Amino acid sequence: MARGTGVFEKRQCDLILSRIRTGGLTVTYWDGDTRQYGPQSWLHVHLKTRAVVRRMRRHIDLAVGEGYMNGEIEVQGDLAEIGRLALRNRVELSPWAARLARRASPRRDRKSRQTKNVQHHYDLGNDFYALWLDRSMSYSCAYFQRPSDSLEAAQRQKVEHILRKLDLRPGMTLLDIGSGWGELIIAAARRYGARAHGITLSEEQLAASRRRIEAENLASMVSVDLCHYQDLPADARFDRVVSVGMYEHVGAGNYAAYMAAVDRALKPEGLSLLHTITQTVERPASPWIDRYIFPGGHLPTLEGILALLPGRDFHAVDFESLRRHYARTLDEWSARFEASLQRVEKMHGERFARMWRLYLRGSAAAFRYGKLDLAQILWTKGLTDSTPMTREYIYRRHSSAQALSAGHPAVRAPSPGGFLGVPEVGSHVPEVGSQ
Repeated sequence: MARGTGVFEKRQCDLILSRIRTGGLTVTYWDGDTRQYGPQSWLHVHLKTRAVVRRMRRHIDLAVGEGYMNGEIEVQGDLAEIGRLALRNRVELSPWAARLARRASPRRDRKSRQTKNVQHHYDLGNDFYALWLDRSMSYSCAYFQRPSDSLEAAQRQKVEHILRKLDLRPGMTLLDIGSGWGELIIAAARRYGARAHGITLSEEQLAASRRRIEAENLASMVSVDLCHYQDLPADARFDRVVSVGMYEHVGAGNYAAYMAAVDRALKPEGLSLLHTITQTVERPASPWIDRYIFPGGHLPTLEGILALLPGRDFHAVDFESLRRHYARTLDEWSARFEASLQRVEKMHGERFARMWRLYLRGSAAAFRYGKLDLAQILWTKGLTDSTPMTREYIYRRHSSAQALSAGHPAVRAPSPGGFLGVPEVGSHVPEVGSQ
């Protein structure tokens, strides 16, 4: 009889939620019974079925995510408060969470699987991302210099911040691994006079980037290919290598392969910048994120990244945390997403829209309350004194950008051997703008 009325399931919730000491929540159960847990209610959760509680006993992460997607869980209030509640009470909840955590070993997905994983997320359609990203279609942490900055301004500032850190100069060659919709490679050419090459695994991003490059008459300076980072031509060399928001898709079993690819591509004494989400401690990927959002992804730790550098004679010269910037970026994306909710539902359905709302708000909480960070790590290939002695150069107006904005010639003509001086680059796929 107790099972039939849901007493057992409620007892399980009581056992877990009664541990809350900071904040709290109000829970309304499937039969209308309402209980408050914790000293102060931050949100109201309606559990519509007993089944979703039973699934929580097997895996809380999947059960909550799928329960919300399917409408078995309704939330009154900001979904980010769920993350805030869990992180503020992590000590109290840790014994229970540890029992439910899935043990996982690093995966080393093959390149074909990595391509499918990337396409699962990024080939949802450019029209979908255009609904809530800024006009440049920058899908990574923005850089807010002032409280009043718009998302558009902050994304421009992020690109500028990266290119300044790289000390980019006219005539240099730059490789962007995971170039997205092309904003960074276009800015590198237009503002700094660099010859920039991007690679992506997304068909949608490739097509959009090539259209934009052609529209801006930059085909002699900028190219983009559908290419895995391990498949770059063996003799292609670049003065600068950058990757923004791609390392999260590499997977723990492929981190060494990524560093080897950067080593092959980067010229001696060159600079490389990695812009990536990190987690504070090593833990397996969220099963819900892995299944529905980023298949095959894994978030590195800062320690893990730095440990890989000496083996390649890479020397870290700068680190910066942009954690608070990413929390605000996600707030901006969430607001735009909600403003376009009806169009999202028309494109992909209500279940998809609920899934993405949970992803965006949960991610904002993870950055705001300390589970995740955003790292920018700059390193040189080999020991060199060619980099500036202080960080002042990052915040001065860059001389290359100043010269270009004053109307000086942008860049020398491409070398006769090809766009980057090596025959293979740009010749194994159609030329920029040909599709």
